[in-house]
Amino acid sequence: MTVPSPYADRLRRLPVSRHTIEVRDVQTAYWEYGPDDAATTIIAVHGFRGDHHGLESVLAFLPEARVIAPDLPGFGETAPAPGRAYDLDEYAAWLTAFTDAVAPGAVILGHSFGSIVTSAAVAAGLQTPRLILINPIGAPALEGPKGVMTRLAVLYYALGARLPERIGTALLRNPLIVRVMSIAMAKTTDPAIRRFVHDQHDTYFSRFADRDVLRDAFVASVSHDVREFAGRIDVPTLLIAAERDDITPIEAERVLATLFADAELVEIAHVGHLIHYETPAEAAGAIRRFLRIPVARGR
Repeated sequence: MTVPSPYADRLRRLPVSRHTIEVRDVQTAYWEYGPDDAATTIIAVHGFRGDHHGLESVLAFLPEARVIAPDLPGFGETAPAPGRAYDLDEYAAWLTAFTDAVAPGAVILGHSFGSIVTSAAVAAGLQTPRLILINPIGAPALEGPKGVMTRLAVLYYALGARLPERIGTALLRNPLIVRVMSIAMAKTTDPAIRRFVHDQHDTYFSRFADRDVLRDAFVASVSHDVREFAGRIDVPTLLIAAERDDITPIEAERVLATLFADAELVEIAHVGHLIHYETPAEAAGAIRRFLRIPVARGR
């Protein structure tokens, strides 16, 4: 990372420690933020191609909570299990086992692809008192406002998987293509935040283990959406959606909220699929109200 975070001062005041634990044959890396004795514990699951760093800006505004942020298998510092296909069922099973081992009964939070993984896990029986979805994938990606771009992405990932390994991997990690993706998603007009967003993607968007796990995760991300699981989720659920999200339009998010037994929808204006980078304070405020986390003095 070469561009300082706009939220660096808050992050510096936040206690953080790295840990590892074996879950489903995977040495899982995870980070704990906030006080050990916090009344609220949250497990936060990042989105496609990212790692735990992606949600740090939101966590910076929740210093009173204990937040556990793992790297999904195949991304960041968590290697995939050799020979195992990572479809949605496998990711959901991994999350359930991870939660049971590290923080049973924690609040579960997912961003983007993480919203699909967490919803699938909770629908399948992962025990949690509350579920939080940021930029939830509430409709098929191919039907979103930029369905054509998604179809191009399908071709891109298919080509990366079929080319000779060295060439295919280089294509998938190509910095110019990563920058195009970043520009397409960013909505902020603040130049400092735009630089931060692009630097985050430059730094962390290509930290996948290999092209096979990347392909598996991409197929899972475009083959499923939260609608599949909403009807089987009966815990209170918070949806934090963006009014300018190109992946799931806000109209679809409003419909998605009606499919849950008990859901609250918070809409954030002037932002797209990067709520966690561009409007983290607003997202954290919605989470704080939903979980009734009081503001602690001195933090």
